[in-house]
Amino acid sequence: MFGVIQPLLLTFKLAFVVTVILFVIGLPLAYWISFSKSKFKYIVETLVTMPLVLPPTVIGFYLLIAFSPQYFLGHFLESAFGLRVVFSFTGLVIGSVIFSLPFMVNPIKAGLQGFSSTLIEASYCLGKSGRQTLFAVILPNIRPALFTGIVMAFAHTIGEFGVVLMIGGNIPGQTQLASTAIYSEVEALNYDTAGLYALVLVIISFMVLFTFYYLNRRVVKIF
Repeated sequence: MFGVIQPLLLTFKLAFVVTVILFVIGLPLAYWISFSKSKFKYIVETLVTMPLVLPPTVIGFYLLIAFSPQYFLGHFLESAFGLRVVFSFTGLVIGSVIFSLPFMVNPIKAGLQGFSSTLIEASYCLGKSGRQTLFAVILPNIRPALFTGIVMAFAHTIGEFGVVLMIGGNIPGQTQLASTAIYSEVEALNYDTAGLYALVLVIISFMVLFTFYYLNRRVVKIF
């Protein structure tokens, strides 16, 4: 029984870890893209959005090559730090962070770009610093965008397949997620188990998205 539950537990663990990392990375990145006047921001914005149009296997393939012990980066990490990225939970995290990055950055960026600049200027006129303005003025007023980014990143990580299969493999008890477990069970003609995984993911996805739409509407009404 635990063997059936384990891929689901690992999936939700991955989704939680990735969402936290994406929020820490995505918020300052979205802020920089929204307000920076650097000409390089369009290159960064393009790179952030590319996972939306690239096949997941393409990203997974390049990550697999980059972190493989046979190549420089992977060999360096393993020899210097004893860190093996491919076919590990660390690899799942790295692949998921890259692939789900636009789902966190783009909603926050949209919220920041739609925020009134007059409120920011008023905050500065009142003597508030940039950090005080961010935490006391900007973030409270873009809570729907923050909520959207968090939920979309979490939900998208749960449903990943191509990237995690390429860089993490499908090792039971180590890197096998619910999505890759479905693939394995179908290959083994175990349709009942595959159907159980699929049903759980459908229910969880529905609950996450329903909660998102319901609460997001209430947040919008409040703010």
